[in-house]
Amino acid sequence: MSKTWFITGTSSGIGRVLTEQLLERGHRVAATLRRMDALDDLKARHGDRLWIAALEMTDRKAVRQIVDRAFAELSEIDVIVSNAGYGLFGAAEEVAEDDIPHQIDTNLTGSIDLIRASLPHLRAQGHGHIMQVASEGGQVTYPNFSLYHATKWGIEGFCETVAKEIAPFGLKMTIVEPGATRTEFGASLKRAPVIEAYEQSVVGDVRRAIENGAFAINGDPSKMAAAMIDIAESENPPLRLALGGNTYVGIRAALEARLAELEAYKHVTLAMDFLD
Repeated sequence: MSKTWFITGTSSGIGRVLTEQLLERGHRVAATLRRMDALDDLKARHGDRLWIAALEMTDRKAVRQIVDRAFAELSEIDVIVSNAGYGLFGAAEEVAEDDIPHQIDTNLTGSIDLIRASLPHLRAQGHGHIMQVASEGGQVTYPNFSLYHATKWGIEGFCETVAKEIAPFGLKMTIVEPGATRTEFGASLKRAPVIEAYEQSVVGDVRRAIENGAFAINGDPSKMAAAMIDIAESENPPLRLALGGNTYVGIRAALEARLAELEAYKHVTLAMDFLD
């Protein structure tokens, strides 16, 4: 059955691949991006089934306006995919002060604004599925990505809460957690100036691993997009969908370590309550 999808960040990466696959399957896509010409080839091939709008995720007013216009012009949208984002690369001390709010505004605030703008429409139509593209980095952490992780951990907490709030209305939420994927994401990283003291630490180790290829990037964006489409078709989609072999290993190890630490200090935790 044909559905209508609204997707942000469609000029490249998973957003672009997802748009391509949906159109090939006969679905309709409302695609937003910053460069309007980036989807010219798909528009020429698929015509009116591809609705395109320019959107900068840090423009809070524009986010709501574009969402409202998409629902008004397309009548109904079945799936909202919050995908736009980028990575700020550098140790916390290295990152420029002015770059911090832009990372937060794009990855976290922009996603929050998109979801909030969509909710009145989804409630009114009585159905809908929100997919937030977070990251393996919303469950695990790597040196050099502290600000990126802050946004991904933040949006996961927001979406998990919203999932509980919207369930009574028949609305669904899935947090998608891709690991390192073979897209243009690495090329779009904004890199902070290097502080030499960090070069001989774990920070430098990660940088060198990325540069020499030791940091495995195995994720297949085509397979990930197909998995997202399949999940949107399921009756009971998961709250979280981890994508990639390394993602599974990393998230499992992180969760096990957290649980072990919780248990190790259980005696302290439980001693903090009033006894009366």
